Amino acid sequence: MIQRDGDRLRVLGEATLETAAALLGQGEALLGSGITTLDLAGVSAADSSGLAILLGLKRAARRQGVDLRIENLPANLASLAHLYGLEPILLLDAHV
Repeated sequence: MIQRDGDRLRVLGEATLETAAALLGQGEALLGSGITTLDLAGVSAADSSGLAILLGLKRAARRQGVDLRIENLPANLASLAHLYGLEPILLLDAHV
């Protein structure tokens, strides 16, 4: 589930293959209106589909002229982003 909290979207629960389509749809629907940050502190489990969600939301935000910042990336997603060379796209620190 994704909840709006001021200028941020908070992802809660799992970001996995089973939840990817729903999370991407929710996130895209909530983007805009001053959203600048995607907060992943509430993610309880994530797989590589979580990266697809992040890429999709970054792309959707960019179409709206927003540079969406990602915070509290789970360690396993940070490792996958590093492995796949996605830090520059996701604008993550490369010290994973």
